[in-house]
Amino acid sequence: MTVLSQPQTGTISWRALSTFLLPAAIVAALLLVMAFYAPNFFRFNNMMNILVQTSALGVMAVGMSFVMVGGGIDLSIPANMAFSAVLGAIAMRYAGVPGGVMVMLLVGTGVGLFNGAAVALLGMTPFVVTLATMTVLGGTTVWMTNSQSIADFPELFFEIVLARPLGIPVSVAVLVVVTAAASIVFAATTFGRSLYAAGLNARAARVARVNVEAVLLVTYAVSGLLAGVAAVLLTARLGSASANLGNDGVVLDIVSACVVGGISIYGGSGRPVGAVLGALFIIVISNSLNQLGVSFFINLVIKGIAIIAFICLDRISSGAQR
Repeated sequence: MTVLSQPQTGTISWRALSTFLLPAAIVAALLLVMAFYAPNFFRFNNMMNILVQTSALGVMAVGMSFVMVGGGIDLSIPANMAFSAVLGAIAMRYAGVPGGVMVMLLVGTGVGLFNGAAVALLGMTPFVVTLATMTVLGGTTVWMTNSQSIADFPELFFEIVLARPLGIPVSVAVLVVVTAAASIVFAATTFGRSLYAAGLNARAARVARVNVEAVLLVTYAVSGLLAGVAAVLLTARLGSASANLGNDGVVLDIVSACVVGGISIYGGSGRPVGAVLGALFIIVISNSLNQLGVSFFINLVIKGIAIIAFICLDRISSGAQR
């Protein structure tokens, strides 16, 4: 089968600026401020907490990177994660830890397949479909839990997911494994080349005999699966499952992580490791602002501005490429 090669990522200066240099400069400036005004930020426990917080967001950002590189978007990832967490928490009471975890993964994947079928097979608009799915899942999760949290998990669940073999939290190890596996898929497989081709120009990809519909279906399935993985990690870290796990701010963080990490909103460009670095960027920003006493709402404003700024850079880079 003939596939299109991975597209060039634009001029080196703009791509380097948008993916590495600008975020690094912002973080460096912020860390300098923190050194003077909040030295506790650099304590080992806080650094480890940042990595643990990044793990769930990073896993979901990797899932979003599959969808965005393919030219789509999945706004339902946080709602899917919360829905999967609640169903898995309920199942864990009757089927034990393995059964509960399996339910989280299967439900997340099932929701992803639904989105993928609607987009790839029925030709529906990704934004509208996933927005509708997000609304349905959010309402269903609230109805199922009556706005309450589900807790009282088996101790074994926490012993496994919150373990720190060799001092490395399991959640961080999971993020590393997911990122490495996704990077291999993007860089060294026929599917990865097909994904870039479909995202860059779906019509040309079909001419090159790429099964665009199958590629898109898989991207949403992967996105759903990783939402289920994030459900496992977050449920264990917080000790409860609730509809609030998928609040509106989470989808903003996921999109921010991908855009800051160099995933093009126009499709056909980006790497999973960039999404993870973007997630780390977002968590560092949020953690720093919290320690400086900045309002949560101002935090949202800053994240929104960051998205707009990096989309502008992405647009300029795409224009330079042409």
